[in-house]
Amino acid sequence: MFSILIPSWNSLAYLKCCILSIQKNSFFTHEIIVHVNDGSDGTLEWLNEMGIVYTHSPENIGICKAMNLAFEKSTKDYIMYMNDDMYCTHHWDKPLYDMIQSLGDELFMLSSTMIEPTDTNNPCVIVKNYGQDILAFKEDLLQQEVATMSFLNWNGSTWPPNVVSRSSWERIKGFSEEFSPGMSSDDDFSMKMWQIGCRHFIGIGDSLVYHFQCKSTGRIVKNNGRKQFVAKWKIYQSAFHHYYIKRGSKYVGKLSEPAFSLGLIIQKIRGRFF
Repeated sequence: MFSILIPSWNSLAYLKCCILSIQKNSFFTHEIIVHVNDGSDGTLEWLNEMGIVYTHSPENIGICKAMNLAFEKSTKDYIMYMNDDMYCTHHWDKPLYDMIQSLGDELFMLSSTMIEPTDTNNPCVIVKNYGQDILAFKEDLLQQEVATMSFLNWNGSTWPPNVVSRSSWERIKGFSEEFSPGMSSDDDFSMKMWQIGCRHFIGIGDSLVYHFQCKSTGRIVKNNGRKQFVAKWKIYQSAFHHYYIKRGSKYVGKLSEPAFSLGLIIQKIRGRFF
């Protein structure tokens, strides 16, 4: 159904948890493709043992290049980006597919709704602690309680797990590798989707995925994604979120062009003279 692309960098315990959750809890059968950065922790051996398709680089090449390489192995009509520190709950994929079918439009970007253990003031996330790390993970409790959780569909999909059509991915040529290793690459991806006419940036409230928040960004030299984004698009990311994809607002249908406002004009002027 989906080609699920997962970049991973020596995080075998989390990768195992992620892939096994996809295999165990999905309504549909999906194609899983991992890009292995380094892989000296046993990741390559485990993927070979499990018969899972992967691409490999001997060093960490970041998310953008990893995703583009993994895409070359994909065969399905829908392309999903998922992090390796995520756990998919029961039938997480069906609400995504149902929304795709209801839209009748190849131009969409849909995200699952994340459940996270730590509050980051993100209005699009359910905050509930089922374990800060894999050793403390309360899988059974999560699966028991997730059936009673409800969350409205929301606007502003950019981050993983997200899914787009293959035709959209090919039109925007995947991830922009000038954003390597990956800071702000998801916002750049979303802006490219906006530029080709996508007006469905929807977070699906019934598609729930637990996110351990085990960031690997502390181990890399970061690109200045914020600066790159505004230099490329002549608008700040925060303005894109607020005026264009309306992040965090209730989903009520297809987004429209940003309304004329003094605030937006000021943001565009700021971006042009960055």
